[in-house]
Amino acid sequence: MQCPGQDSRYWSGEAVFESKCPHCGQAVEFFKDDSQRTCRSCGRKLLNPKMDFGCASYCPYAEQCLGSLPPELAIAKGGLFKNKVAASMRSYFGSDSRRIRHAEAVAEQAEIIGRQEPGGDLLVIIACGCLHDIGIKEAERKFKSSLPRYQHSEGPPVARELLTALKAQPELIDEVCDIIGHHHSPRETETVNFKVLYDADLIVNMAEEHQEKPLSQQQLDKMISLMLTQAGAKQARAALQKLVR
Repeated sequence: MQCPGQDSRYWSGEAVFESKCPHCGQAVEFFKDDSQRTCRSCGRKLLNPKMDFGCASYCPYAEQCLGSLPPELAIAKGGLFKNKVAASMRSYFGSDSRRIRHAEAVAEQAEIIGRQEPGGDLLVIIACGCLHDIGIKEAERKFKSSLPRYQHSEGPPVARELLTALKAQPELIDEVCDIIGHHHSPRETETVNFKVLYDADLIVNMAEEHQEKPLSQQQLDKMISLMLTQAGAKQARAALQKLVR
């Protein structure tokens, strides 16, 4: 089934239009369903300025629908997905600003580490960062406790519901839910994605704990020794050395 926005049966008189090439000023003709065109004058590839690529930010069939994604869209795809997951997390936590700040901080640290540690999937890593503590509300409602074991049991169903609403790929949803379901407790063998989240959460927890309480060099060195990734250890030292007194 073709996306209605790309189906010529629904087109109006503006289905074909011209846009000036920003590089040489030559007029470039676009059809409404063109994701990109090549300027005949300078040879540069141009994105269709009237096409809404929003659905392509999360749709697993984007490349089939739009053709080979332009580099600009491929880069934006991850950013748009990150923003959607973060917005969903903020909406779920509502007025709980402390939990929102924590989730955003972990997602930020996870992205920094994930970009340096080979073998990870940034979309999974960022989604885990935003949603790793998403089970806290249900844990506190059901058990009057935020202990890890309750977060682990209550987090995955909430994360699955939020990610499904965002039309995330099933494989991504399954992995994010698996990681959230034991994110405080590493197994004997873990994925890079889990390790990155674990290190990011540890960094943020340590930073929050020692904002007002002095952190010794010995404590920092011990914490760094617990990191599961080399990039995490490097980022921990960079982020927390300023707290050492």
